[in-house]
Amino acid sequence: MVIKDFKNFFKNSLSEIYPTTEIDSFFFLLMEEYLDLQRIDTVLKPDFKIDEENLSILKNALARLQKEEPIQYIIGKTEFYGLPFLVDENTLIPRPETEELVEWILEEVGSWKFEAGSEMLEVGNDKSLSILDIGTGSGCIPISLAKNLSEVKISAIDVSVEALKIAKKNAALHKVAVNFLQVDILQTEKLPQKFDIIISNPPYVRELEKVEIQNNVLQNEPHLALFVSDKNPLIFYDKIADLAKNNLTQNGLLFFEINQYLGKETCDLLEDKGFKNISLKKDLFGNDRMIKASL
Repeated sequence: MVIKDFKNFFKNSLSEIYPTTEIDSFFFLLMEEYLDLQRIDTVLKPDFKIDEENLSILKNALARLQKEEPIQYIIGKTEFYGLPFLVDENTLIPRPETEELVEWILEEVGSWKFEAGSEMLEVGNDKSLSILDIGTGSGCIPISLAKNLSEVKISAIDVSVEALKIAKKNAALHKVAVNFLQVDILQTEKLPQKFDIIISNPPYVRELEKVEIQNNVLQNEPHLALFVSDKNPLIFYDKIADLAKNNLTQNGLLFFEINQYLGKETCDLLEDKGFKNISLKKDLFGNDRMIKASL
């Protein structure tokens, strides 16, 4: 089968499930991944013959797309903050909103300085910036920070052993040092050390919000990393804030990605625990999505 015929077959097979623009995106990603053809190549070489082995692989990918499996799991990778990251069914697929969180952290750090209230903490050659990411998943947050900061000591924890396997592969892929630990944060009473920055993008989607979740997410991405009970939706924020109170350095910062519907409640929780300089920030879609706080 040649490319133009497969493209027609591909589009017709998915037309009742996805919009045209998304189908085109899937097609070009698969062409690049399995045939090493860029978008322009598929246009200039419509009669390029796909050999039987690759055709079988592409048809298998198509069948998985028909079951609404995320394209990122099919090709085994995605892009985050300009870097490739391995992902599988044990890790959440990183979102653009989380890239904004990383950008915010990097802005705060600046040139080895980050603002905490009215004071400035300078991190010089004698002191590496210490960062902890809680619920790291694929490792996209700590690895992206490590790639953009020098003289930084980063630790990352997750409850999932399988997710940590992927995170470690991603750290090796990008040649950065991250200390990964398997930890159930809800069962943790004390962190191993003090940190200048603690970050978390924990599970925050309430069960009642499942109706808003697309099938490809609901049926494929790990529920352990997504959902919390309706009765106690801030369970992770409550626990992590308590740990941060005892394990942030002077003027240290706490960053959260949050449920867009619970911005005020999350800010109130932090204020009740004694945090100050609490900033609630919207994402590129205009939703309350990130919080920064200090002690």
